[in-house]
Amino acid sequence: MRSFTILATLLFTLPAIPISGQVGTEPLNNSSTKLQGQLHKADSLINYWVDSERIPGGVVLVSKDGETLLHKAYGWGQLYDYGDGQYRTALPISRNLRRLQPAIPMSTDTRFDLASVTKVMATTFAVMLLVDRNQLELTAPVFTYLADFRGEKKDQITVRDLLTHQSGLQQWQPIYYHASNTEESYRFIRDLPLGWDVGEEYHYSDLGFMLLGMIVEKITGEQLDQFLNRHLYSQLELMSIDFNPKQMLDAKNPVVKFAATSHGNPYEHRMVHDAKFGYSYPGNPDQWDDWRSYTLMGEVNDGNSHHAFSGVAGHAGLFSNAVDLKTLLNLLIQGGVHDGERYLENETVELFWNTHDKSLGWHKSESPDGIIFSHSGFTGTFVAGIPAEKLAIVLLTNRQNNGLKTNDYYESIALLEQELLQTLTSHFSSSTESKSSKPRKKPKNF
Repeated sequence: MRSFTILATLLFTLPAIPISGQVGTEPLNNSSTKLQGQLHKADSLINYWVDSERIPGGVVLVSKDGETLLHKAYGWGQLYDYGDGQYRTALPISRNLRRLQPAIPMSTDTRFDLASVTKVMATTFAVMLLVDRNQLELTAPVFTYLADFRGEKKDQITVRDLLTHQSGLQQWQPIYYHASNTEESYRFIRDLPLGWDVGEEYHYSDLGFMLLGMIVEKITGEQLDQFLNRHLYSQLELMSIDFNPKQMLDAKNPVVKFAATSHGNPYEHRMVHDAKFGYSYPGNPDQWDDWRSYTLMGEVNDGNSHHAFSGVAGHAGLFSNAVDLKTLLNLLIQGGVHDGERYLENETVELFWNTHDKSLGWHKSESPDGIIFSHSGFTGTFVAGIPAEKLAIVLLTNRQNNGLKTNDYYESIALLEQELLQTLTSHFSSSTESKSSKPRKKPKNF
């Protein structure tokens, strides 16, 4: 069984597995047989997906009341590379992959390309910070902050519409065909016709979150990554989360482990070139040909983020390990408090999660244990929080590294996400005493 483990304060005994790191020896307080069983089922579920090679590897982290119950790595951080070092964009897409011998093991500190989880762990947090400090109004039209974002229908689009994916903006376009920086990307999005009426329907839109990132930059005068690093990530002492992580390595971090994702961008290539694939690009698909020709590791998979935004965009580009994502989830679950210090007002968290039928930025659903706030990413990432149970779940996989299947899609992990939630949210037993110490006010460095 290809599993490399770290289990923090875990009671049950796992099957014999190769171990990387240390196994926690402290027993859980007030643990229950049901809790042990649920965690064991979650562990077995991920092992099954790895052992059956539906995914190369992954990391799972489960915490309750801020205490980590399960933190474990499975399988391989990289299992495949190009078989001959060549990338072929002509259809059918090449599947000439080479299985690494030996493969690169996954570890609990591996950093993953979060893809669209960027929308909630970066952009939505940045917007929350600005709302919290009365620098941004959710009901304000987008042109309040991006002055020339105008037009008969575009005048109606508010910041809230962008967050709830009800702006009417098109869902996706290959912006890198028309732009190579943020300013050019903004002009292209601004001039695109809307795909739907404003505010009437939900249509998930990368373009809307690109605009949110630009709004943050316009208000603060800082690039999105700089703003978040200075006012959130560094304040929480997060060590692994960042955009363009390979460019940020220094003497303090000479070796960083990244999960390998795709082999170039074959899926996006087909999105542009194959009209039967379900996407519509009205231009000439052959007018741009700067497709990447190598296996991506520590470099954002999303083509728009990489080519048009240099890796820093509101919709994709963030990297992290599981621990830092757990911290951010628990910050929201605890109503804006971390380690006794307040970083966001509870009213702001309530506004984004609970005030309306649709949460802002997050996907909102029901479970036996309460409302689940979650988001997934195209690379195979998933985060979920259940405030009523103070439960945080992080699932990070590198599903793309297996390559495209015969139907030209990547392995879907939607079923894995669903089964993991069902396993862990059926009246999840309490394991720790809730901490009720009064939080200290965190200084706001603006």
